[in-house]
Order: sequence, then structure tokens, then C-alpha cells
Amino acid sequence: MARDNKGTDLGDTRAVGRLQPKASDLTLHQLRIFWAVAHSETLTRAAKQLGLAQPSLSQQLGKLEANVGTLLFHRRSNEMELTEAGHFLLPKVEQVLRNIADVEDGLAQFSGGDRLTLRIAGINSVLRVLMPEAITLMQERYPGVDFDLQESAPAEILDMLYGRRVNLGLLATNSVAQSSVGFVQIPLVEDPYVLAVPEDLILDGVVDPEKELPPEQLAVLNRSIQFIFASQQAQRVGEWYDSMLPQNRIIAKCRSYDTAIGLVRAGAGVCLAPGLTTLQQHDRAENLRLYRVYAPARKIAALIPSQYRHAEPYKGLIEILQTISRRHTIPGLLETPPFLAKEGPGASL
Repeated sequence: MARDNKGTDLGDTRAVGRLQPKASDLTLHQLRIFWAVAHSETLTRAAKQLGLAQPSLSQQLGKLEANVGTLLFHRRSNEMELTEAGHFLLPKVEQVLRNIADVEDGLAQFSGGDRLTLRIAGINSVLRVLMPEAITLMQERYPGVDFDLQESAPAEILDMLYGRRVNLGLLATNSVAQSSVGFVQIPLVEDPYVLAVPEDLILDGVVDPEKELPPEQLAVLNRSIQFIFASQQAQRVGEWYDSMLPQNRIIAKCRSYDTAIGLVRAGAGVCLAPGLTTLQQHDRAENLRLYRVYAPARKIAALIPSQYRHAEPYKGLIEILQTISRRHTIPGLLETPPFLAKEGPGASL
């Protein structure tokens, strides 16, 4: 833990609230660290967002407190809580960081032909299906722009946004808090849930699977492949299967929709999944039959820092993504089989 020039432990909440100020100036790096810690639950999470080792982060935070001459956080184990001085400083720091971002964006317009890189993190299905056409259209409109695309889980996307490692996040809104500080959520597309089944498992018009399906097809229908990423989601998915397919048996739990859909294509079982995850760009899902189900659609949105919302080329990219999303459909989506056309305790996700 960092100490001031008199040896006071800056991480000890028993230390005096006022520290001896030092002559050195505040640094932008220190302000970004302060902002990240203020918006994180723990030092560990803040360090991950910033891509720093935790000891380095603690040292820089200690230097900032020494520079301003007062403690900015109460330390309780690994948890950090703003002091009164910290609450005073936070909106000032946010304004400074917004101004710096505005300067960076403004100067990019005078880069003399140098290429501007848009750094985007997104969930796999959105990057795979929506971004190829978006990049093609962006190249026509902004030939001096290139892209750095990072496939990531929702929590990692937020970490990268908070750490300023990406400019834009593409993810499902149920994965993030509606009031994510400093970011604007821009709705793009509603992604319907589907029951993905092997191509030779035909459920059209089926009212009673146990009576109407051959034994080998009934066995496939009752083998569920479930995607698990959160305990609440896992519970809701389990309730859906128990309500709609009460004889189902879990044969695989996956952390990737690609893996789950691959198993379905191979005939291993069936999977409840968002429609985008079953597609390759805008093509029809291969070796699959997709049935609409009664479940709320997954809402895909762009998450962008507020200062970028109306700045080019970010504004242009958002407009292009919205245009692509408005005309997007799930090719080959089939009507809900009668035995799945019911409401129940697990009918919504």
C-alpha cells in the first residue's frame, strides 16, 4: 500500500483524513484511475478495467491522494467508498475526462489523412451478423476509418468501455444496468428467441410429441443443450424447458452459443437460443430448423460514451447499424408448433 512522505499508510482508514499536500501536479492518468475506482465495486475490478496490476493502481491512487492532500476513499477490505472529498471531486473529474475526449475527437478531424481506428467490443452474434455490412458501408462513407473488433462477454465489454479501451459496445441490454454511468444505450434490434433443432426433426403442426413423433426423434427433442451465463438466466431457461418440454434431460451445458448450436447441428439435441446466434451473417441457418417460441426477444443495443454520441464517425456508425437492424430478419423462421404455443411459469425469459 502506498505511503505519503511521512510514512502514513494511505490504505489505513484509521489514518488522519488530511494528508500533507505535495507540490507535484495531478496527472490525467491519476484522474482516470480515480474515476474507474469510483465506479467499481472493488480495486480488483477497477484494475481489470484499466488493464493495470492492482499494486500499481493502489500506488497511483495513493499519489493522487497525496497530491490533493486528503483521502478520497474509505478502504474496507477490498471495497472502496468515496469520502466527502471524493464525492466533491468525482463530477469535476468526469467533466475533465469529457473535455479531454471532446478534444481528442475534435483533433481527429484535422489528422491530415491519418487513419482513425474505431475500437468496438461486442458479443459474437452481433459482430458476426451485423458488423460485416456495417463496415462495408462505413468504408464508403468514411474511407479514412478502420476497425478494431473484439469479441467479448457483456461484463468484459463494460470493463473495456469504463477503461476507455473501446469506443463502442454492442450487447444485449439485459446484460447491463440501464443507468450505466456515462454511457448512452441506443436500441438496435430485437433478437427473437428460437428453438433450434436438427434439420431432420420436423415439428410443424405437432400437438403431442409423444404420440406424433417417432421414438428416435422424440428422444432428440427431449435432449436439451443449455447455454449458461448467469444463475438467474439459467433458472429461467430451466423453467422454460420444464414447462414446454417436461420430459427433457440436459445433456450439455455450454458457455458459448456457437458450441451449443454446433451440437444441435450434429443432431445431439435441441437448444433455446437467440435467433442471431444461429446465423452466419445474413444467411439462413444451416442444418437447423428454427421455431419461434413465446419468450421476450433479446434487445440488442449500442452502448457508447455520451461525448461520442453526436460526434463523427461514431454518429455515422450508429446510423448505419440502426438502418441494418431495422431491415434485419431471421431467415427461415418457422411458426411455433402447437405444443409450444402455450403460456406457463417458464414461458418468458
